[in-house]
Amino acid sequence: MKIGIRAHDLGKDTVENLLDKAVSNGFEYLQLVFKKGLIDGEGNPIPFNEENALLVKKELDKRNIKVAMLGAYFNPVHSNKELVKKNTEYFEEHLKYAKLLKCDCVGTETGSYNDDKWTYNPRNQTEEGYQDTMTTFRHLRDVAEKYETTLLMEPAWGHVIYSVDQLKRAVDELNSPYVKVTIDIFNLVYIGNYENYKEIFLHALETFKNDVKIIHLKDFYVEDGKIVQCGLGKGIIDFEYLINVVYKYAPDATLVFEGVTGEDIKPSHGLITKIVKMYNN
Repeated sequence: MKIGIRAHDLGKDTVENLLDKAVSNGFEYLQLVFKKGLIDGEGNPIPFNEENALLVKKELDKRNIKVAMLGAYFNPVHSNKELVKKNTEYFEEHLKYAKLLKCDCVGTETGSYNDDKWTYNPRNQTEEGYQDTMTTFRHLRDVAEKYETTLLMEPAWGHVIYSVDQLKRAVDELNSPYVKVTIDIFNLVYIGNYENYKEIFLHALETFKNDVKIIHLKDFYVEDGKIVQCGLGKGIIDFEYLINVVYKYAPDATLVFEGVTGEDIKPSHGLITKIVKMYNN
């Protein structure tokens, strides 16, 4: 199994510095969002385009780091339709040029009617919401097929595609070898179901098997009736259980730390590396 981290969780930096941080923390794989992770010498965000992809690839090759997924997350049901159009086109650029980075996957979540808050709205979990977001994903599916790059859909309880079964419906309807999934158990739980996280994760992996390309690793605890994210090993998640399920159903997936930052990175990496070694050996 492969272990990676969301690049900007290492801290926004120049290409060289950010990749050096990845190496020093023991990561060989990244989930990379250009605008969030990379800046030029003057502190300006580096957008994703053909020229910048080639520049980053050179630095990746020097350090033998691979991009497991390009993140181009956007809200397809945002009320600002001009913004949706702009972000859809930016996502298309990622699908077009991802292979310049030797990357096969471009991912996004599925949106919320709360616009920039990306939080639960009862309208999200309606047929209207499903059809609204699927209009965009049908288009992106066609673009993904054109460039032979994989589109990754990620469900979240508060979003339009809010469950494993709803994601299965969407993937089946899109019916393409270029549509796969990202699973993040933290995103699929809320205060009403978090105690069943093992069953939900198992259901996801049993459902999609090797179509799961990225698995986000997060941990959490519950305080004052709220779910709070924390460093891996500091919360309630049984990572030995999760990784055992991954090994059984989706051993080629990349495990990506997401939201693990600062002093939590090294101990989190040590914990997961120790567990993964049991299976890699």
